[in-house]
Amino acid sequence: MLEHAAAIVRSIFEFAEQNVGALESARDYILQRFGQNGLYAAYVVLGVLGAVILYRLVKISLLAIKYLVVPSVVLALLASFVLPYSFSTILPITVTLCSLMLLVKA
Repeated sequence: MLEHAAAIVRSIFEFAEQNVGALESARDYILQRFGQNGLYAAYVVLGVLGAVILYRLVKISLLAIKYLVVPSVVLALLASFVLPYSFSTILPITVTLCSLMLLVKA
C-alpha cells in the first residue's frame, strides 16, 4: 500500500517537472505580449480560478455529507435498533439506498 502511494507521488512529481518548462514559456509569453501588468492580471485570474474550483469542491463535499452521509448513518442507526443486524452490516445498504434516492431525485 505504501509503495503504491509512493509511486503515485513519484508520478505527480515527474508530471510537474515535465510541465515546468511550459509554465515558464507561458510566463515569458505573457511578459512579452502584455508586460508586467499582464502578468499580474494572469496571476489574479489563476488565483480566482483556483479559489472558485476550491469553493466548488468544498461545496460538493459538504452537500455529499449533508444529503448522503448523515441520512445513511441515521437510517443505519435506526435500522440497527429495529432489525437484528449490526450497524456495520446495514450501513452499506443505507448508503446505496440514499445514493439511489439522490440519483432518482436529480
